Amino acid sequence: MQARLNRIGRQIARNWGLYLLLLPSLVLLIIFAYKPMYGVIIAFKKYKNALGIMGSPWIDPIFKNFERFFSSFQCSTTIRNTIALSLYSMIAGFPIPIMLALMINQITAMRFRKAFQTVLYLPHFISTVVMVGLLLIWLSPSRGLIGTIYHAFGKTAPNLMASASAFPSLYVWSDVWQHAGWDSIVFLAALSSVDPTLYEAATVDGATRWQKMIYIDLPLLLPTACILLILRSGNLMNVGFEKVFLMQNELNQQTSEVIATYVYKLGMKSNQYSVSTAVNLFNNLINLALLLLVNGITGKLGETSLW
Repeated sequence: MQARLNRIGRQIARNWGLYLLLLPSLVLLIIFAYKPMYGVIIAFKKYKNALGIMGSPWIDPIFKNFERFFSSFQCSTTIRNTIALSLYSMIAGFPIPIMLALMINQITAMRFRKAFQTVLYLPHFISTVVMVGLLLIWLSPSRGLIGTIYHAFGKTAPNLMASASAFPSLYVWSDVWQHAGWDSIVFLAALSSVDPTLYEAATVDGATRWQKMIYIDLPLLLPTACILLILRSGNLMNVGFEKVFLMQNELNQQTSEVIATYVYKLGMKSNQYSVSTAVNLFNNLINLALLLLVNGITGKLGETSLW
């Protein structure tokens, strides 16, 4: 043990400059990621602002706050909506960046390729608030784009933003439109490392562009796709709070109430800090379990994993 510590010490001494550059990031990580973790004990306490976290009494039984969530009528609804939106987003949004990267990689006219990529990347820089504002304008049944088209044909436009059945599709496909182009950058970077001799050999053998994509590009993209799939599975229960909250209203709440918005309403509006912390802790534990499960499966099947 002592020899190992000495070896680590010598390595740090040799590369002290690199560790010095790493120090600010490490300090920020500890302050903003690890230090706040002690707050999860609120989930096992009857938290009171005046007493603070450590001064608040422990709740009895210890898992009572979790039981309150599981016995509430909102439990099944929020979990179902969270999983449905996450799976919908993954199924719709994960393959499209791969297809875009494959398509862009086949464009030989550089001027057109750059213009095409710029058009694809631009929506990513639109803020969530502006994005939801655009949706409200476009989908307004009275003066929006949809409303104008319906009125031109003498019909009444549906109020899609107030439709519970339309909410999942509006949320997912607006997100795909906004971020698919930007997400394709990772796959384009992976394609840029492909050995050009593979394409030359395929051309000599008479392979078409489609066959090159199937037999060269796709297999080389699989490790990158597996890593990103593992990372996304670790966030399966984390549906973006800001966009859902901005798109949510009383009419579509049946399908838009997710765990993130429920935690916000419990903690910030109802002052039930202990229960909201318990719900959020449960959410993160499920994410951790999914991450470990998917990482283990991909590691055994394709020998590609995070660790």
